[in-house]
Amino acid sequence: MTELINLSLPEQQTREWVSSVIVKYNFCPFARKEVESNCIHYQTSGATSIDDAVMEMIEQCIELDQLPERETTLLMFEQGFTDFEEFLDLVDLANALLVAQGFEGKYQIANFHPDYVFADSDDSDAANYTNRAPFPTLHLIREASMSAALDEYNEPESIPEHNINLARRKGIDFWQTLLDNCKKPSM
Repeated sequence: MTELINLSLPEQQTREWVSSVIVKYNFCPFARKEVESNCIHYQTSGATSIDDAVMEMIEQCIELDQLPERETTLLMFEQGFTDFEEFLDLVDLANALLVAQGFEGKYQIANFHPDYVFADSDDSDAANYTNRAPFPTLHLIREASMSAALDEYNEPESIPEHNINLARRKGIDFWQTLLDNCKKPSM
């Protein structure tokens, strides 16, 4: 695993989460290849206002344009957006700005939050852990790469159902322990 000592706390914890949750439990069947290829960019943000956060997101889109070897970016908010509802406001504006800045069809945003709750769910549903991460995070994904990966994957529409079933089978305590372990300081 990558040497975590010299990384920011959000990067350490998010890398650990990607490895020990997303890849290990196959929440994203495409993540292992990107982790092994070391083409995920982890960007820690100190933004606490929605305006600053969306501007930083646009900067990351521009960097993705300039760096084709960078497959995807995880933009983690170290201090801001701890309130899930405020984070959802950020996600809405980020998606609107993606369109307004001409990045629609080029990049899409997935989002993760320590207190993520799906709209049709309640807080006690273990399925929420499919989108829970150590920090509020915007994941910028290249649409062309995602489309190509989905074309190669047998029954991609089964991915969310598989994740929900796995999350519920393992239960809240299991996932919360994993998330807590990602937050422990590295040795």
